[in-house]
Amino acid sequence: MKEAEGKARGETPEQDKPTVCVLDASTYVGFWVLKGLLSKGYIVHAAAQKNVETEIVKKIKDMERTEERLIVFNADMLDYRSILEALRGCSALFCCLDCQDGYDDNMVDLEVRGAINVVEACAQTESVEKIVFNSSLTAAIWRENICSEKDVDERLWSDQEFCRKKKLWYALGKTQSEQAAWALAMDRMLRMVSINAGLVVGPSVARKNPHVTMSYLQGAAQMFENGVLAIVDVKFLADVNIRALEDQSTCGRYFCFSQIVSTDEEAVKLAESLSPLISLPPRYEYQGSEVHAERLRSKKLSKLVEGPAY
Repeated sequence: MKEAEGKARGETPEQDKPTVCVLDASTYVGFWVLKGLLSKGYIVHAAAQKNVETEIVKKIKDMERTEERLIVFNADMLDYRSILEALRGCSALFCCLDCQDGYDDNMVDLEVRGAINVVEACAQTESVEKIVFNSSLTAAIWRENICSEKDVDERLWSDQEFCRKKKLWYALGKTQSEQAAWALAMDRMLRMVSINAGLVVGPSVARKNPHVTMSYLQGAAQMFENGVLAIVDVKFLADVNIRALEDQSTCGRYFCFSQIVSTDEEAVKLAESLSPLISLPPRYEYQGSEVHAERLRSKKLSKLVEGPAY
């Protein structure tokens, strides 16, 4: 509290950094966004799921003991009041929802309801000015004949019926929750930006984010063949989140990926990096040198990250 008051009096270089909320901070992406914000001097309300004791949650609680700019809240995405409590006094929200036990048809509904509650809670505050909503490339790439699309960019949405037919529950959950968030944000006249991330990779991801990782990879072979299997480093993703907040010109959706996996060699390297989630046969050697056409486009992301460093 003293440090926050000091900032208000102009005593530190971070005087212009507002208070922001990360929800759900206990997700893999949420935790790295939280770390990035703290490193930039923000005061952060970290809203973590109630009754969850993961390695990430324990780390956040340890950080709170030594980090004066971090305040931890217990929140339930289906408990509107707990969300409002975490948002109190915040000028922005980083929404990082993931069903950490994996996805099925029931989890899809829970994520959609959570997204609606979060956006509605923002609308009911007087302080929240912007929402950075973390979604997924899978909310755009799943449809019949995606291979016929020369350019796959932010204008496209995944076909919900196609996702249901193929039981692509992660893609369906991300598509429905993002669409619900956009509809409500526009109705409540809230400023919102969505970050549609590729498969998130990074430190200890196989151990700390196994179920979400495997849910994303449903249909991986088809994504690979269609040139839409992409990955993003979690630190880069956190950086893009913060840039999306600080750049006042940002609007709409932003595809976010570091690399498109387009060769057998790249696919094998990805599988190896996700061990033991994905197992390759002993002494596996990739065959051939076919390169799949890359269809994903990220012009908006390029413009955002090419801006001046903050």
